Order: sequence, then structure tokens, then C-alpha cells
Amino acid sequence: MSKNVLIVESQNDKFFIENLLKHINQIAIKVENPICSIDDYECLEGLSLAKLKHKLTEIQTTIEKDDIQKLGIIVDADKQGIDQRLGLVNQAISECGFDLAPLEFNHWLHCEKYDVDLSCHILSYDGVGELETLLKAIKNQDSSFADCLNAWQFCLAGQGKTISSKEFDKFWISIYQRYDCCSKEDKKQANRKCSFEASMAKPIWDFEHAALNSLKDYLNTFTA
Repeated sequence: MSKNVLIVESQNDKFFIENLLKHINQIAIKVENPICSIDDYECLEGLSLAKLKHKLTEIQTTIEKDDIQKLGIIVDADKQGIDQRLGLVNQAISECGFDLAPLEFNHWLHCEKYDVDLSCHILSYDGVGELETLLKAIKNQDSSFADCLNAWQFCLAGQGKTISSKEFDKFWISIYQRYDCCSKEDKKQANRKCSFEASMAKPIWDFEHAALNSLKDYLNTFTA
């Protein structure tokens, strides 16, 4: 039986996409182990060409054996934006020997050499950012604890210190999950019940938010 495979950038991306797939009742996609593991320091400041090529090469060895029909790639836009990140993906695909024209956003192309269809989606909010930026936009619960980080950020600026928007958004999501949306009882087992993975299964995100429309459209093309 043929398989549809999706490559994602991080473990958190994997948790998020798997829960979104359940929400839209899309069960025909297997989400691969992420490109970057928790201990991959090379990926902390953004995805590298080397890491993406390594993952693609790893997948190449299993395409025929696993009868992979469609291979999708999702990476964050980060501050570089959609076009530049798409360029990185296309460079990796070309250098890994896939014989196809450059991919366009959410568009499938067939690779004759490996007999597989490839596509790419760039995760963003208004064209920039990453998963956490998107999650801030679709949160649906009170976020008083997390929102107070704005005052902390202002205080840092007054001390001549800065924190990147990427780091700030990740911290914001962590506080929202653990302090705004985790019950007193669950906090007794916070590492398990207040974790990113656990929070994805909680009703604290609006999976019907318009910000997810492009991503959901993309995921549905796997079975189109």
C-alpha cells in the first residue's frame, strides 16, 4: 500500500501537525521524525541546508521500499520569509538529486527518478515567523500570564537587553501552556501534563482559525 509522508522541522511541529490532521480527519499522512531533534544545536537558530539534505537523503533510501507516493516538506518561514525558505528547500532538493523543476508554494511536482511527488509548505503567520507565531494567533483561552511577558520584554529593553521575536514567541507559548491553560492538578505532573505535546490535545487552540486555512488546504492535497 502506497504511503504519503510529511517531513517537518521540529518535534513541536510534529505534535502540532498530527493533532491538526486529526481535527480535519486527514489520516492518510505519516509525519516523519523531525529534521531537528531536541539536542540538535545546529537547528536552534533555524533550519540548515545540511540538516534538510541529510533528511532528504535518509528518505531517498526508503522511497521504493516503503512505496512512498507523496513526499511533503513543511518548514518555518522564520524572519527570512516564504520565498527565501522555499529557495532553501529547492536548493536541498536539487543537491540531493531529485530531477524536477523548482517547487512552488503548496504545489506538487513529480520526480521521475524516484517516482514520487514532492511539494512544500512554509509555515508562517502573515508571511513570517514560525509555529509559535501561528499558535499565538490561534490561542482561544485567556492568556493573562503569557501576555504579562510584554512588560518583561519592555523591562529588558530598559536594561539594554534584547530577546529575539523567535525566542519571545517560544517563551510566550510555554507560559500560556503551563500557567494559563494547565490546571492546578495537572501542574503536579507538569512535565507530562503541561508539556507542548499534552497541550496540543487540549481545547486551547482554535483549529478553525483562518490563519490555518492555507496549511489545511495543503494537507488535504495529499489525498486529492
